[in-house]
Amino acid sequence: MKKSFIIFMLSLFLGFTISETVFAIPAFARKYNMSCQTCHSPMPKLKSYGDEFAGNGFVLADKDAPRYFVDTGDESLSLIRDLPIAVRLEAHATYRTDKPEIGDFKTPYLVKFMSGGSLADNLAYYFYMYFDERGEVAGVEDAYIMFNNLFGSELDIYVGQFQISDPLFKREVRLTLEDYEIYKTKVGESNFNIAYDRGIMLTYGFDTGTDIMVEVVNGNGLSDADNEKLFDNDNNKNFFGRISQDLGEFLRVGAFAYTGKEFQNVNKFNFLENNMLMYGPDISISLGDKLELNAQYIQRTDEWNYASNNLSDKDVKTKGGLAELVITPNGDESKFYGVALFNWVESDLNELNYKTFTAHIGYMLRRNFRLVGEIKYDITNEYYQLGAGFITAF
Repeated sequence: MKKSFIIFMLSLFLGFTISETVFAIPAFARKYNMSCQTCHSPMPKLKSYGDEFAGNGFVLADKDAPRYFVDTGDESLSLIRDLPIAVRLEAHATYRTDKPEIGDFKTPYLVKFMSGGSLADNLAYYFYMYFDERGEVAGVEDAYIMFNNLFGSELDIYVGQFQISDPLFKREVRLTLEDYEIYKTKVGESNFNIAYDRGIMLTYGFDTGTDIMVEVVNGNGLSDADNEKLFDNDNNKNFFGRISQDLGEFLRVGAFAYTGKEFQNVNKFNFLENNMLMYGPDISISLGDKLELNAQYIQRTDEWNYASNNLSDKDVKTKGGLAELVITPNGDESKFYGVALFNWVESDLNELNYKTFTAHIGYMLRRNFRLVGEIKYDITNEYYQLGAGFITAF
């Protein structure tokens, strides 16, 4: 390893290690005057208690927040006393072995403004906006209203924009800089993946440990509205369904399917039609609060009735998945934690092929400030990426 890289990484690590301690806590912790540890381990990864809190409309059933709403004397008005807000800041520096002598300061890598909370009984909201994401103002991503426990049942309805893959493994609360690549993959000229979209999501949980999720979305991501103020670019909707089952205390299995049709004008005489089907199983194994293994497999078929270039009148097969191991040696009291992540995408379109292995280690300087180090090996292109940084929320 070259001397310039060693100097670069050492100076970076020392700079982060002596950073000023952050004492502020995010909005939900402020509301209930409790530690981020209650819901996260480590932040932003959710514990089961945090999942329950989010699924309950950001309300704790066993803890009250009596001054959360203003007493206006109008029982039909729910007015939040102080708008709950929080900020997430993330910065990294990386070095790639296929680009010698180049060390990249990704500072900041993102600055995220978040707000969410209860609006009334069984009614909540959540949104966040990127002030800065990889050097650009990305705008609003998650933004939805949640109707919780409708009709006195376990039925929840989300309306707005969210990630289609949220019922699987949530990208936004992963611990690694490396993403879940198969969730973001778009095939050829298709707009379809299972990242962000606009629509409606219904979830229902049974006492047997069975969860059912159904989504209906536009199918064209977070594209801008057109001149007629329409977000959807055709008359089709996409459909997503998932079922999962808890098997004992430590095992959960699930399966999903996602299908849609899209039309795109290639020119004034021809259009592109794609019928897409995506499906696959997933599994999670948790050994107490010290080890968690998540795995996902996805099979995808794009049936093109017309397309330009090499996609004309043929099916395109794509498959892939991820496997993630998270280790917290002392549970939610762990200062150190580790993550191993394997990403895999294989397609008839060679440019989509992607295979990486990532090892990540973190140190919790505070509950809401963690130092991270990460090494990724790109198996497809045969290079390493090494990085270090910090992630905080306040």
